This record gives sequence, C-alpha cells and structure tokens, in this order.
Amino acid sequence: MCGIVGYIGNEQAAPILLNGLSKLEYRGYDSAGIAVRDQEAPTQMMKSKGRLKLLQQKTDYGNSIAGQCGIGHTRWATHGEPSEVNAHPHCSDDHAVIAVHNGIIDNYVELKEKLVKKGYTFYSDTDTEVAVKLIDYYYKKNEQDPLHALTEAMTHFRGSYALAVMYQDYPDEIYVARKDSPMIIGITDKACYIASDVPAILNHTRSVFYIDNMEIGRLRKGEAVFYNIDEEVVEKEPVTITWDAAAAEKAGFEHFMMKEIYEQPKAVSDTLYHYYKENTIDLTETGLTSDVMNAFHQIIIVACGSAYHVGITAQYVIESLAHIPVRVEIASEFRYRDPLLTPEDLVVVISQSGETADSLAALREAKERGSKTLAIVNVVGSSIAREADYVMYTMAGPEIAVATTKAYSTQLIAIYLLALKFSYSRALIDDTKLQYYLQNLAKLPEQIEKILEDKERIQWFAAKFANVKDAFFIGRGIDYSTGLEGSLKMKEISYVHSEAYAAGELKHGTISLIEDGTLVIGLLTQPTLQEKTLSNLVEVKSRGAYLMGLTTFGNYTIEDSVDFTVYIPKTDAMFTNSLAIIPLQLLGYYMSVARGLDVDKPRNLAKSVTVE
Repeated sequence: MCGIVGYIGNEQAAPILLNGLSKLEYRGYDSAGIAVRDQEAPTQMMKSKGRLKLLQQKTDYGNSIAGQCGIGHTRWATHGEPSEVNAHPHCSDDHAVIAVHNGIIDNYVELKEKLVKKGYTFYSDTDTEVAVKLIDYYYKKNEQDPLHALTEAMTHFRGSYALAVMYQDYPDEIYVARKDSPMIIGITDKACYIASDVPAILNHTRSVFYIDNMEIGRLRKGEAVFYNIDEEVVEKEPVTITWDAAAAEKAGFEHFMMKEIYEQPKAVSDTLYHYYKENTIDLTETGLTSDVMNAFHQIIIVACGSAYHVGITAQYVIESLAHIPVRVEIASEFRYRDPLLTPEDLVVVISQSGETADSLAALREAKERGSKTLAIVNVVGSSIAREADYVMYTMAGPEIAVATTKAYSTQLIAIYLLALKFSYSRALIDDTKLQYYLQNLAKLPEQIEKILEDKERIQWFAAKFANVKDAFFIGRGIDYSTGLEGSLKMKEISYVHSEAYAAGELKHGTISLIEDGTLVIGLLTQPTLQEKTLSNLVEVKSRGAYLMGLTTFGNYTIEDSVDFTVYIPKTDAMFTNSLAIIPLQLLGYYMSVARGLDVDKPRNLAKSVTVE
C-alpha cells in the first residue's frame, strides 16, 4: 500500500527518486523519505511526514543531495504512527545497512526481542527497523556477505515484504528481495531502476524484470543478477511494458479520475477487440479452449472492492447466458474459511493490479485445493497473472486515481466475453445470437461517449446535493450490482455516507432510514424488473426521499415518479452496467469536487491493497 523506488546509474539519484515517488502517490502514504550515497561518502537520509511536496521542498527537489545511488519510500503507517522517525528508510545503528520496505513482518516482536538480547537498540516503532537490524546482524555475523545476510534474514521473516537494501561497504550495489509484495526492476545499458509499480519508471525504461517470491536481486549500473533463496543464480527474461508514459499523466485534466473516466471508451474498445476477432471470441492466448471450458461444473469468483462488484454482475450474466452455477466471494473472507472446491471448479480472481493481497492468497488456496484458476488482471507479469493457470488481460492501461473507473469497465468487458464464450462453447447460443450480443458490445464505446457529452447535467445535480448526509442506491438484478459500485464511488471520494440495497429488501429494515431530503438513486435499466423497482421508489418518496432515476432512453414515464432523471442509451439488458455506471462515476466525482476534496487521493485509501 506504499511505494518503493530505487536508482543506481550515472545520474544524480535524488531527483529521479523524488520523481518516481510522485508517480506512486496514488498508492496512498502518510510520510516519505530517501537515502542517497556518493561512492565513499556517508549516506544521506532525508524524511518528512505528510505529503511528498514537503520532502521535495526539504531537499530542494533533490538538488541538495549528491549521489548516484539511492532508495526512496512513501509510507502507509501500519506499525507506529505517521511520523518522521517512523518514516523510511531505516538503518542499522552504524548505518552499515539501510533499507526501505513494503509489507508487514508478522513476527517482528519476536525478532526484536532476539535483537535486543544481542545488544541492538531501536529508535522507531516499525517492523521495518527490525528487518533492517536483523539483516545487519547476519551481515556482521557472516563476514559482511551482503547476499547471504539477506537470504539468512529472509528465512526468519514471517509475513510479506518487498525490500531494497543498501550496504555502506558496497557503494555501487543495491540489493532487492520480495515475498508477496510487488516489485519490478527496470534496466537500461547504464542504470537500474526499482519500483513498486510501472508508472514510477515509465519515463526511463520499458524493459523490466519481475522478481518472484523468495528471490533476491543484486543491482549495479546497467546490470541485474537474480538469485533464489539458496543463492543460486536465476535466469530471467525482461518483459517489455507497452503502456505509453503519457498515459500516466493528466494530459490537461484537473484530476486523473476525470481523465480516466474519459479514457473508458478506448479502454473498453481495446479490451473488446483484443479478444473479438473475425466475428468471434478468441480466447486462445488465455489458454481457455472450448474443451477446457466445457469441463467446469461451477465458477467461483473471488475479488475485493470494485472487482467484487464486477463479480456480482458476472454472476447474473454467466448464469443467465451459460447456465453454469456461479458463486461470488469476498477475497478476505474466502481465505479464512473452508471453501468447498473441486478439480471441476474454475476460480476466477479479478484484480486491477494483480497484486491484491487477499485475492492472491485466495488464488493460492484454490490451487492448493485442486481447482483451476483464471486471473482477470490489468498488469502484465503481476503476481496473480504469473501464478494463475489461465490469464485474461484487460487493456485499461495505467490507472492512477484511487477510485477505479476504466479498470472496472474493462473487467466488465472481460466478464461479458467470458460468459458468451462459455455459452457458445456449450451450444446454448448459436452464431446469430452470438453476433447479436457482439454487435451490442461493439456499440458500447460510442454509447459511453454519448453519456459523457451530457456530463453537465450530472455536475449540476452533484452541486445541488453536495452537502447531503445520506444517499441510497436501489435496484434489482444487474441494477443492484451497478448500485453497489455507484455507492462505492460516492462514499470513497466524496465521503458521503452511501449504501446500496437490493430494492426488494427495503421493507426488511432499510426503509426506516428514509427521512425528508434523503437522496435515493433508483436504477431502472432492466425491463422485466423496472416496474417493481419503480414501486419501491414511489414508496420511499412518500416518506420524504428525493429521487434520482437512471434508466434507458424511451422510458420517459419514469419522470412522472422521480425528481431527476438520467438516461443512458439502450443496449441488451445484460450489458447495461457498462453504461449505467458512467453517470454514477461522474456523480461521485462532481460531488467530491463540489465539497473541495482531493479526488485522486481520498483519505485513508490506497490504490493497491497489498497487505492485509
């Protein structure tokens, strides 16, 4: 949930580190720091609490710290309050070892007690300082062998970590290691770069290495050598990142979120046509052949947050089209119970980053129990992608805003295509019906653009209700799953208390929360369920609620019952989520702007949840 950067080369390191950290701000943090060294000179460390700009000002944007080798970090407090003392990097007592760390060392208390008995003292409340001093202990014990010190320490860590380590005696090297926390290594002829995520190094290189669990890397100028825990050399092939560096910039938009909302037509189109070829669905690159798909008896979808909401939609769509039982699980719950899985089950793990800790753990649990796994992810080479049996990539490109928009939309496309492929493989739809569905999908990018053209009405409505205390989203079927995501968009960036309910559940307690002025957003895109949901809306209106209705063009009678109506283009009822979510994304965005909040970096949230 925090960010690591590193650099070793021929340029001044500090400006590169600070720039890299700025590209990782979306991951969430409460403090930042860098450590830079210049050959035999002592390493300089600078830290600050709060936003990265404070560290930039403190270091004159890196110009006050000389050195061509360094590491940096943005911290999200887990052990110890946000403070300059607890900020990374951390060091051994004599500065022989300096490191930054993402993740959590679960047994840090036990290790700390051991180190205290060995004469070590501690200045911070962090588990990271314990990790650094354990590395230092083995470094001094093993005749200052940097590789062996790190591997020895790794065998004693329990938990997750991505580590970047500098040794005072090895000024031209940085060592890295990981277990369950993301890290990539970028390389050029004259330099190596370290980052938690791709945007931090896109301006420097597109050639990257992914480190697997319990592996170590020794980095020098233009050289990376990798080892396993037994200190044997591991051969790796670099991966080329295809993302455009400009895609990680705002490009004139005030916020990344609005830019990414506008990028959805292209992202949807890119994902669709990556698999929609020659009038059919081609999943060859995923490894899912018709024979493989026909062998599955059940699908279990595991995800967190917005990806979980995609899973709820998938349950409706896949069961309707493919007649396969679908179960949707919250990843953080799935891993702590005893799920019933068989080799005939397909476990689908959905994650934008491909590094979500709970989702990754769920994938491993499924594999241990003999089930096949499919990853739907946006990041090539991510942990979930590497470990799954089958991989279906979405083509959203880099998504920087914490609140997901285009990644969610591309995950929906992947689910639609998967459902149609299952249905077609099982002869539940013929060529004519398949073409009907694919033609509806092909229209979605243009239809999304049409919705965006009408954003001013949503902006006006959001400003009117910017100070509302409570908002409720209600719908049935797929509309309910859309409401879940719309509610999340509102609460996470505008801080309005917002909940989504299946409309039929209102009378089971929820309606008691309705009072004068309560905002209720009704989703009415499902023709067979529209009348029932409208009845629920009328019921809450009689109790003082202000109603916003979201429906398809042509359903103009809705205006007789609601106070404000938003229309979306018509598509097949299975795919309305892809269109209905756009006005709800805009609503959450404009309410946040009207309340004067930081849209891209909402409080207490991080883009990628890589620890529990």
